[in-house]
Amino acid sequence: MAFVPIGVDPGRLRIWQKEALASYDAAASKDFLVTATPGAGKTTFALAVACRLLLSRVVDRIVVVAPTDHLRTQWADAAAAVGLNLDPTMTNAQGPVPDGAHGYVTTYAQVAGRPIIHAARSGRRRSLVILDEIHHAGDGLSWGEAVAEAFGDVHRRLSLTGTPFRTRPDERIPFVGYEMDGDLLRSIADYTYGYRQALADAVVRPVVFAAYTGVSRWRNNAGEVVAASLTDAGTRSVEAAAWKTALDPTGGWVPHVIAAMDERITHLRETGMPDAAGLVLASDQDDARAYAGVVKRLTGEQPMLILSDDPKASKKIEEFRTSTRRIAVCVRMISEGVDVPRAACLAWMTSYRTPLFFAQAVGRVVRARGVHESATVFLPAVRPLLTLAAEMEIDRNYVMAPPPKAAQDDLETLDMPVPEPAEKERSEFEFLDSQAEFAHVLHSGRAVTAEPMTAGPVTEEDEAYLGLPGLLTAEQTAAVLARRDSELRRRVDTAARNHQMGGGDLFTAAEVSSEGLSDGHAGWRAAAELRREVNQLVGRVAARTGSPHAQVHSQIRRSVPGPPSAAASAEVLERRRDHLLGML
Repeated sequence: MAFVPIGVDPGRLRIWQKEALASYDAAASKDFLVTATPGAGKTTFALAVACRLLLSRVVDRIVVVAPTDHLRTQWADAAAAVGLNLDPTMTNAQGPVPDGAHGYVTTYAQVAGRPIIHAARSGRRRSLVILDEIHHAGDGLSWGEAVAEAFGDVHRRLSLTGTPFRTRPDERIPFVGYEMDGDLLRSIADYTYGYRQALADAVVRPVVFAAYTGVSRWRNNAGEVVAASLTDAGTRSVEAAAWKTALDPTGGWVPHVIAAMDERITHLRETGMPDAAGLVLASDQDDARAYAGVVKRLTGEQPMLILSDDPKASKKIEEFRTSTRRIAVCVRMISEGVDVPRAACLAWMTSYRTPLFFAQAVGRVVRARGVHESATVFLPAVRPLLTLAAEMEIDRNYVMAPPPKAAQDDLETLDMPVPEPAEKERSEFEFLDSQAEFAHVLHSGRAVTAEPMTAGPVTEEDEAYLGLPGLLTAEQTAAVLARRDSELRRRVDTAARNHQMGGGDLFTAAEVSSEGLSDGHAGWRAAAELRREVNQLVGRVAARTGSPHAQVHSQIRRSVPGPPSAAASAEVLERRRDHLLGML
């Protein structure tokens, strides 16, 4: 299939994207860094740059480096929509870029695995390398050196980020400039588009942060029963224990908050957003499966369960994106870059509390599709999360210096995985129970509680616009949520009683398998399917003739000249398929 880059329709570009393109043209430099809030449209901007450079013959090849395998497919599909054929299936074992492709999409992990092959591919022709979420190239993740080696000599580099990146004080992210700001290193972006600007331009949805408190009870290693509120836990250690207890799926906090999110989804679907959906973020797979069971019990509908080690995770994300399923429960799978525009609610059921992950996760529910859509984030009323929520309106384009000693907090500051506690440590903590209660909403960095004397009456019409700035005051929003809180408690209690009487619904990882995705018109999809067909036909010919597979492959290459199948274009593969069919 021949692809001619047609470019992004200028009429579809947002104002900030046009301004950023003008800045890029004016800079005419080898490196360009764009910082744009999640959901603003960084992919569209980058593809517009790529098409312009290809059509003007400034570059001959496009290489995209993304954080995850799922995003490889997402980038390739977006590129196909503007006439670019980027292959997301290439491995480090393959050689040249397939004929007919404008380039390929890879991951930071692949680049780190074999930087020399990527240096060869991008150096053979004048290349534009797009580094998506450039903070992943930080030395703190051991990928910076590999990225610098692979792409240090390319013709052009375009770096993108939607969240602040952090490195240690003596390290740098490749291809990023810095300036000192007190004790911090502040990255210098060539173009910045923050959340405030995006909100004013209606590019992103306004977000309502609904914080839920409640009393948690647990038994410590001394055998003492401890009870503490999430809001007034006192010390950090007590707060952490109360938070951990609240997130236990067998307690009362989790079902109460999931019910609150489900009710919000129902309300959105009844008031102009018929496909509204919610995301539940879990810390680990066991919790995710248990939370999925809670969702099934409360809503009667099986949620989509998306686990990081599931080989079908990417397909499940795509299925959830295009379906009408209400809720997905996931473990770190739906974070930066994953595009699910219909997701408008987020339930924070995880102990992760880093600024990077918080911004990434909230970014999944802020992408605007209409002027009357808003997002709601349901979270525990604990200080670390409330602080992050209060800072959402602040552009945090800087590099944070971690504490000098290597402790758990260091890993959280650097957004690295926190190791699981040892078996002895786990046994010293015994969960007892937890309760949930609406605490407040966050507005302009302050906690607003429901005050009936000052909030005034809230009508059903007011509720239809819950969370939209200018239509409800923060006090009225808090009053609506508080009033409905007691109704939710009755609903959860009823579901719990039915669950106990009926034996409960078991939910395991063995979900109903999702249907395969449509191949569409993307060149890489057609080529991947043709390669599978050719390999299958080679096997059939080999079985019929008694010839080794390698001999059949050599024979077909002589009959239909061209590179090996792994690097062949769709046209060559199609001719080989037809030739093999004629041999049977």
